[in-house]
Amino acid sequence: MSNHLPAPLDPLDLLLAERACERLVIDFVRRLDLGEPGTVAELFTADGVWNWPAGERRVEGREALRDYFGGRPSDRLSRRMCTNILVTVDSATTASSTTYFATYRVDGRGDSLPSPRLPANIGHYEDTFRKVDGVWQLASRTLFLAFGGDTERVAPAPAASGDGQSPVLSAGRPA
Repeated sequence: MSNHLPAPLDPLDLLLAERACERLVIDFVRRLDLGEPGTVAELFTADGVWNWPAGERRVEGREALRDYFGGRPSDRLSRRMCTNILVTVDSATTASSTTYFATYRVDGRGDSLPSPRLPANIGHYEDTFRKVDGVWQLASRTLFLAFGGDTERVAPAPAASGDGQSPVLSAGRPA
């Protein structure tokens, strides 16, 4: 009787695969928060999927992903904190992961710094990865929320008081 299990990966190959997948998780949120949101599509396989079952959203394929993520409001300010990234390499070309996240987000960002607020969402991602032409990519990302709310729209900042201080700093919050 033959064993159909794949051969175990060399420890260095395993480590490199885990790190490549972990980097995709981190690059995804960096591009949304600090880069061009539409470019997250480049991190996915050509048939990649972003899925949010509770939100009844499913976006398939690179072009649809580019349109979806690139269509976020231009005045959105967001920061995603990711932790507990656990990558499981299943074979030389497939892997999966679970990542916990908290998203801080407001719309209506102007020139002033918004005051701190609670996260808009807290949950976890379940990802699958495929190695295509020697490069690890996201095959699917599914979003699960444990806590969530609407994105707050911040009001325009009040006019300067004329005392030469920024409204943010004059409110007594540390710089």
